[in-house]
Order: sequence, then structure tokens, then C-alpha cells
Amino acid sequence: MFIKRSGKRPLANHEPLFHGDHARPRTRREFIAQGFRAGSAAVFGASALSLFANPRLAYADLADEIADCGIAVKGAGKIPFICFDLAGGASMAGSNVLVGKSGGQLDFLTTQGYNRQGLPGDMLPNNPSFINTELGLAFHSDSGFLRGIQQSTSAGTRAAINGSVIAARSENDTGNNPHNPMYGIHRAGADGELLSLVGSQTSDSGGNSMAPMDLMNPEVRPTKVDRPSDVTGLVDTGNLVGLLDQSDAVAVMESIYRISNQKLGRLSTGVTRDEVIKDLVRCGYVKTADLADRFGDPAALNPDLDPEIVGPSGVFARNEFDSEREFQKTASVMKMVVDGYAGAGTITMGGYDYHTGERATGERRDLLAGRCMGACLEYAARMGVPLMLYVFSDGSVSSNGRIDDSMDGRGKGEWTSDNQQTAASFYLVYDPNGRPTTIRNQIGWMREDGNVETSSSPAANNVNQLVQTVLLNYMALHGEQGQFGSQFAGHGLGNAASQDRLIGLAPIVNGTIS
Repeated sequence: MFIKRSGKRPLANHEPLFHGDHARPRTRREFIAQGFRAGSAAVFGASALSLFANPRLAYADLADEIADCGIAVKGAGKIPFICFDLAGGASMAGSNVLVGKSGGQLDFLTTQGYNRQGLPGDMLPNNPSFINTELGLAFHSDSGFLRGIQQSTSAGTRAAINGSVIAARSENDTGNNPHNPMYGIHRAGADGELLSLVGSQTSDSGGNSMAPMDLMNPEVRPTKVDRPSDVTGLVDTGNLVGLLDQSDAVAVMESIYRISNQKLGRLSTGVTRDEVIKDLVRCGYVKTADLADRFGDPAALNPDLDPEIVGPSGVFARNEFDSEREFQKTASVMKMVVDGYAGAGTITMGGYDYHTGERATGERRDLLAGRCMGACLEYAARMGVPLMLYVFSDGSVSSNGRIDDSMDGRGKGEWTSDNQQTAASFYLVYDPNGRPTTIRNQIGWMREDGNVETSSSPAANNVNQLVQTVLLNYMALHGEQGQFGSQFAGHGLGNAASQDRLIGLAPIVNGTIS
């Protein structure tokens, strides 16, 4: 029988969180975590262009030159990567993704442990009706994340997804959690046609949480993009495309290249600097010709005009897309990443510090996050490319067992306080060839009281090593886990045998996407 809730009013998704036990927010990340400031989308600028989209005029006419200049026609060929940074300390374990004891997700905790994670005694996962394995990874059947993903995806997409949850604590409400893996994903080989990475804030990490200092690369520091129109503004092909039609502009640039190349060929050689200058001039014209060919019409980048994203058959209906900024942001980032214009991306969503003394606010925000996660997975399915989706938050929350029996509270425990001990992160992988093979769906484990067992894995009590674990799993999807030590020297994940115990899924590609 439900205990009547305290009567506190649940908050709308974009309404800020006022906590009596918190000081007034003073920093950017504190404003985002409590919903006083939106978690906007951002783009990381790259130092050079590489190519991923299907070749057309420039590739056909200058194929050899494109290859000679190191412009990869299909980018780096790595699995697209998107991570969700839920700012403030969202609930991951129990009420969303199941995390069990050392035996795995279904090695159940005690009633008191699940109670701390917001589940009442009549909703425990030791009742099979409260377990959902539709995504491979086991979720609570009434998870807000799961319901959102289900709303945004088809049954066929869900059947080709698997994942793993990582029991790992992180500090509550602090910018000192180096959660963001973006620089490491780039170092592991992810790259894009226009940008190396896309992200969510104008911070050094591109997200709400920090990036590990040893992974940061100033060449791929973020540039902010907040809406679809900003995405279309990423490419400037100059006035030539405006004066001529697109095919004529490409032809002009190709002719300039060939004329310049002939002149350069008559110059004396033998001096290293001269050779470098000639190579830069030649490749500059090749890249410009190809840029005009691909992006003379900037609408090619616009998620608002992509019928697979917005419209009657799109991931988002037109009315909901126009009215929800989180959908616009998600669409902008996911199109950049899934279409290969960027190698990887972060989407920050604010307002997840939702220990408001009721449950409905958190349920609504989890559902919204799930809708955005599902949109990324569904778009990848429609484009026929794999995707790794990683979800993390700074800290977590816990319940004192009091029940919110309102419609949106769903009869679950009210979130009453921050609690870093109940934290976890998880990732999902979509493979167009079918569900990835499970090695293990849980890395590390919880104690029976619902708290992280801090000795259960290198990631469990060290956020830097949590990031390393995610990077190891990303490389393992390519069959490249054996290269992890050379790519990330000085890591804390132990030898090869120890690393094998931290891998969730079997490879889905052999080095690169075919």
C-alpha cells in the first residue's frame, strides 16, 4: 500500500531546482546541474578536414589527389560515439539500469538496497515482471530511460542493441569529476569529415564534467553550436558557390588545382621547405574543391530538413521538435556524428540534480533523456551504421523510502538526497548486423545494501579509470583492445588479463567499419 507523498509539487522538465541544503549556484556547472541554465550543444573544431560522406564530383575527378593529400573518403572509419552528460547526479542504478552483486545484474540486492535506489518493495526486480532485457542490458521494466528509448525506437532497432553497466561512484555536484571521454575517443581513432568531435558546452571538455587532463588535446577544443542553424553555418565555401552553380564551382576549383600543380612542378626541388609548401598549396585546392562539392548546399547538414529526423516519418514529430530544445540539440549532435561529419559527440542535459523530495520531477526528466538517447539509436539504425552510446552523471541520488503515489511519481520512492555511493554509468551499442554478443552486461558490482563495492573494479572508485574502462570497451568493439596499452600509456587497468575482465561486448567491426 502506498504511503501518501508529502504534497510537494513536481517540477516541469525545464524548471530550475531550488534545494534548501545547497548554496546558491555560482559556477557554470552548478547552474546547469540545477537547471538554471540549459545544457547547450557544442562543436569541437578540428585542425584539418577528412571525408566520410559518399563521393561525388570532386572524388570522381580528383580521387588520386584526395588520397595523396591524406583526405580519407570515409573518415577514420571508427564506430560513431555519443555520450550523454546528465548534469547534477541522475539515478542510474536500480530504478533505471539494474546493477546486482558480484554475480551480475540479476544477482539481486536486498529489499533495503533497492529501497535506497528508489524502488519500493512491490517493484523489486526479483519479480521477473519488473525486469526488461529488450535492449540486451537489463533495465527495470518501469525505467524512465527505458520508456523514453522505447518511444523513440522501433522494435527492430531495439533487437540490435546490447550494452553494459559499470558500477562506479563519483563525487556529487562537483566539476572535479573527469568523466568526459571525448579526447580519449579521438585518440582511439574517431574522427569526422568536418570536425573531430562534437560536444555540449564551451568548456575544455565540451561537456558539463571535466575531461581527464592527460587526454586533453587543445587542437580539438570545443566550438559552441546550439541549434540546427548553427550546424549549417559550420561550412563556408565562399562566394564562388553563390556566383556559380555547385557543379561549376567544383570544376573551377579542380582547374585551379591542376594549373597550380603544373606551375609548382616547374619549380626547383630538393629543399624540404619547398616540398612542404608545394604540398600544402596542392592539397589546399584539392580540399577546397571537395568542400565545395560536398557542402555547396549547406542544407545537407541541417537536421531540421532531414526527413529521417523531423516530420511524419522522422524520429521526432514536427510539433515536438519545434517546441523542445533538447530534441533540437540532440538532433544537431546526432546528425553530425552518425552521418560522419564528426567522429564523436557529447550531449549535456541539465537539471538532473533532482532530489526534490518527490519522484515525479526525476521521472519526467529521465523520460526526456531516454527519448533523446533513443533518437540517437534510431537515427543510427536508419542510416545503417553502428553507434556506441555512453551515459554518465556526476554523483547520484537516494531515497528514504517514502512513496510518491502521484501519476508521474508512479508509486516509487521519493528522491530525498544526493548519494554518490549509488552511482553507475552505462553504455549501449547498436549494430546494424544484429545484437552485439555479450561478454558481460555488468562491470563491477554493488553491495547488497545498494552501494557501490569500491574494490569491484578499477573504475569503481576512480573516475579517471572509469573513463579508461569506457575507452577500452570502445576499442574492444573494433577488436583493438590489444592496442589499449600503447594508446593510453600509464593507464590503471592492469595487464591484458585484468583488462579482459572489464570488457562488456564482443567486437562488432574488424578495425574499421566496412
